[in-house]
Amino acid sequence: MSEKLKIKLSIANRVYPLTIESSQEEGLRKAAKKIEAMIKQFEQSYSVRDKQDVLAMCALQFASQVEQKSIDKTNVNEHVEEKLSALNDLLQSHI
Repeated sequence: MSEKLKIKLSIANRVYPLTIESSQEEGLRKAAKKIEAMIKQFEQSYSVRDKQDVLAMCALQFASQVEQKSIDKTNVNEHVEEKLSALNDLLQSHI
């Protein structure tokens, strides 16, 4: 059974106390750092007054990355299936 950890993550000048599995700590800390870096980038690039707007932009950015990876994976899988089908047809024609 995994050990539970109590950690605090700071995002957009707010502290979030979390109770997590020890195996999740590294991923959560890296994610918080990425969010903080993205917040800083958006604040420098755009004149954003409200932290909620910046956080919404971050959420959209991360969600679009996840969706794009899913789309790319589907396209790769379809391409692989087509190639395997063509290879199978070629093998069947020589048997």
